[in-house]
Amino acid sequence: MKRSVSAHLELELHDSADLIFSIAVAQGANLESETFSINSGGGELEVRELIGRHGTRLHRLTGPAGKMTIDYSAVAIGQADSAPVDELDLIEYRRPSRYCESDTLFSTARAEFAGVSGKALLDAVTSWVGSHLSYVPGVSLHTDGAVATMLAREGVCRDYAHLVVALLRGLDVPARLASVYAPGLTPMDFHAVAEAYVEDAWHVVDATGLAPRQSLLRIATGQDASETAFLSQHWARVDLLSMQVIAVVDELPRDDVSRLVELR
Repeated sequence: MKRSVSAHLELELHDSADLIFSIAVAQGANLESETFSINSGGGELEVRELIGRHGTRLHRLTGPAGKMTIDYSAVAIGQADSAPVDELDLIEYRRPSRYCESDTLFSTARAEFAGVSGKALLDAVTSWVGSHLSYVPGVSLHTDGAVATMLAREGVCRDYAHLVVALLRGLDVPARLASVYAPGLTPMDFHAVAEAYVEDAWHVVDATGLAPRQSLLRIATGQDASETAFLSQHWARVDLLSMQVIAVVDELPRDDVSRLVELR
């Protein structure tokens, strides 16, 4: 499998700002090639790479006021090996978090999925969330969590993933969020999916069904969108003027929903 991904962002900084990007493919992927450049004021800026949990790669810089362009591209060959499971992750990813209020949704999860476990549970939660929500871009707020999404019954990929994660945690199943490049996704964008720990491994859960799970390429992993956002800024207002994301694979796989899939 050969996956080619790229991202182009144009920003306007209203003053000097601390910027942290999370758009690079996570550590562990077999990269044939990779480029990353940030330009402002006619010159390329220096950027520092920081490694977060699960191989998440953050790129940080202090950007000057004015327009800025960010270009990233990578080609990944094959699929990465499964990462070792950390016992502390299995504890942390069962706890409520900012956007995944599993404590509030505990009763709903128990009522809807009592007695279901393993792959059957992932299938049931995927089907439930997919049938209860409508995919509608632009309707949700960046402050909306799983509870707001369930009440509104609509949202985008991160909203679907937050609700999946919250329901699974409400059933004591470790679950987390991953941002990914998603070949086959329409409309193309950064994508968010859930991962659940069942049958001794982390497996993808994507209630949107918008892209085959087998070709997803990990960017960042965390409790929820607060830890996987493609851009964080501090000190000044930053406007996103435009963004283009591309993700293609040499042969788009058919997603066999009868099988568990690891994000590799």
